Amino acid sequence: MKKKEKLTKKALDRLANELPEGGEVWDTDLPGYHVRGRRGWLALRVSYYNNARQRRVLTLGRYGTRTAAQAREDAREALAIVAQGGDPRAVLEEDRAEAERQQQQTLRAYLEGPYTAFQNRRKDGKGTIRRIARDFPDWLEKPMGNLTRADVERWQAKQEATPKPRKGKEEATPKPRSFQTLKRSYDALQALLAHAVERNVIPAHPLKGVKLQKPALTEEELAEQGAERRFLEPEEVAALFAGLEAYQEERRAQRRSSRAHGKAYLPDLDHVAYVDHVKPWVLAMFYTGFRPGDLFGLRWEHVNLTFGTIRKVIEKTAHHQPEPMTFPICRPLVEVLRTWHRQQGEPSAGLVFPSPVNGKRMAQTAMQRPWATVRKLGGLPEGLQLYTLRHNFASQLVMAGADILTVSKLMAHSSIETTIKFYAHLAPDHKREAVDMFVKRVAGQSRGAAVEQQRQA
Repeated sequence: MKKKEKLTKKALDRLANELPEGGEVWDTDLPGYHVRGRRGWLALRVSYYNNARQRRVLTLGRYGTRTAAQAREDAREALAIVAQGGDPRAVLEEDRAEAERQQQQTLRAYLEGPYTAFQNRRKDGKGTIRRIARDFPDWLEKPMGNLTRADVERWQAKQEATPKPRKGKEEATPKPRSFQTLKRSYDALQALLAHAVERNVIPAHPLKGVKLQKPALTEEELAEQGAERRFLEPEEVAALFAGLEAYQEERRAQRRSSRAHGKAYLPDLDHVAYVDHVKPWVLAMFYTGFRPGDLFGLRWEHVNLTFGTIRKVIEKTAHHQPEPMTFPICRPLVEVLRTWHRQQGEPSAGLVFPSPVNGKRMAQTAMQRPWATVRKLGGLPEGLQLYTLRHNFASQLVMAGADILTVSKLMAHSSIETTIKFYAHLAPDHKREAVDMFVKRVAGQSRGAAVEQQRQA
């Protein structure tokens, strides 16, 4: 005869200590709900008959990991499924399969699996994988489809908070992470989620339309931002060229002094056009408006001095526009590059501006110190950024009357809207000129009509 009693918390606590191995106690309220003794613990179970009148037992869990209330509710749900003609074991298996599928959809599983395979075929793909893993550690075990706007807001707030200095370390107080740094990481995550949607791993992009909150700019930042996107005044252009010449003369004087004081083995710089890469590099940026990264990566294979063109893949947009683009270069720059080419021994391949230290590609910051020297020697404003040369190139083209589409292509902007946003206001006001012409014409017609009226009178 089955032993029965209501399986309350108090009863289960007692049975956990009293019920022998294999012993069972059945609940008085829920038919089929019972516990079975194990070695030192209780198995919570439901016994039922399926549609084929076969007896089945479903283990709900272990008492202790499931409470008495949870076990009773699980038993009710299982018996309700039986009453509707279903099989709770099949439902449980489906739930487990769904849980496994959800596990495969975690950020970690997708990042370390399909997305790593995808990124390995891209430039700096490994860096993208590291960035996501490093900056979103708390999300790695989450199903991708469960990410929410609230998750993003909490993440941004945490990242922008000032980190606490490590104990026992006498270091400067670490700074919060900048908005641009956070945006690069967040954009990388957005791209991963879009990739998962495209491959039907998740049904929809959970963070579509969710953007990071931009911080308010300080007055200093607003002034700095305004100074960056500007063109050079004529006197500043003259100062730039004077600064480049002064830089060359300073380097020559330094070399003469070194050779005269025991270092005669150093090359003579008095009889070469360029003392190093600085002047031709700066002039290349001035005459093309190229981003620094594209000049650091410029190769002689990209340059056609006969036809005056540069044909290369633009690095910033290479991920969605991998085809090379052709840029015409002006005669002054052709002469600069031709002279630099001869001075370098007329190589047929390799970097146009290799590092003078190791011959490899220069670091992104390699021109900061030389630019500061040129700027100082030329008397240019201290806050003038090297990147202003790119903005000057576009600005001067627009002010000279070049159409916006052409300027956009020469700047290698991914969208003409970018060119319009930053440079269209500099275009000559042809609309005003047209309106003024209309007024002049109407005024002339009015005077003619008045003269005719006087004549007839």
